[in-house]
Amino acid sequence: MANIKQSGDGLAVQVTRNARAAGLVDENSDGEATRRAEVWVYGFEGLLVVVDAVRVSEADRAELVATAAGDSGSIYGGDVSTISPAGNGYQVQLPGATEAGFLEGDDVTVQPAKGNGLLVIHDGDLSRLAGDLITLRAEQ
Repeated sequence: MANIKQSGDGLAVQVTRNARAAGLVDENSDGEATRRAEVWVYGFEGLLVVVDAVRVSEADRAELVATAAGDSGSIYGGDVSTISPAGNGYQVQLPGATEAGFLEGDDVTVQPAKGNGLLVIHDGDLSRLAGDLITLRAEQ
């Protein structure tokens, strides 16, 4: 579990291990970031989908968004964000999180699609959909 926090002008969540697992951060042998992904964050009721803007094609992003919208019955705007340094790790800013029903202090689950440039952040009620999106990304 992770905790949504206030950061800068909006909400963010710590994603250090999950960002590494998803391939959203590349590090050298000294543990220093050599790449931090620019990402798209898409919001759905109780769900945020974080997708690598460079390594995931536009067509694949569209399929992920359409699937999440269809299964959740909701969609909110997508916006560009970044994986940024925070403390001893990394966080992702979450544009659209409030519209998707998330508030500062909420506990969320962050699930990576290992090596596939995708994080799915959810409130726990949408774990099946989160798993489906991770499976879909692995098949793309």
